[in-house]
Amino acid sequence: MARVVEHLGLEVVRAGDRGSEDAMPARHYQLIWLLAQRRNCMEGTALTRFVRRLAGRVLERYNRFGRPCLGDRRRGNGAAATVRTVPVPDHVRERLMSPPDDGGVWSAQKGAAVMAVELGLASVAEQRGREARHAIGWRLQHPRPRHARVATPDEQDAFK
Repeated sequence: MARVVEHLGLEVVRAGDRGSEDAMPARHYQLIWLLAQRRNCMEGTALTRFVRRLAGRVLERYNRFGRPCLGDRRRGNGAAATVRTVPVPDHVRERLMSPPDDGGVWSAQKGAAVMAVELGLASVAEQRGREARHAIGWRLQHPRPRHARVATPDEQDAFK
């Protein structure tokens, strides 16, 4: 039998379960409410669909800290964003408007390499090159089809 410290009354816990707009805090409140009613952990995990280890962690945190530990604690935890979004400055935008050095079309890799050089960074993720192209209004560029039968007669003449 799990022991629940009575930080909040049963009515407050039940109101938190019913009144929560987000699913995660609602499930945490529901688990605490079920365990506070002297239900066993197996029943609480079956109703909330938590695995037993996570239910134990939620109960342990609630017993130590009370209400502030309930809910999705990943938001606002002070950690830096894992995806680095690099803004596209005007000089990079102008560089992407001109043709690439090797000819051909701008790819995400070429755009990321140019951004890294222009911004003085060691490297920039390929996705940032794709985002830079989207920021200047370009979409995926496709090279001319290689098979002659795919091209129209006008395209064949223009290529010759």
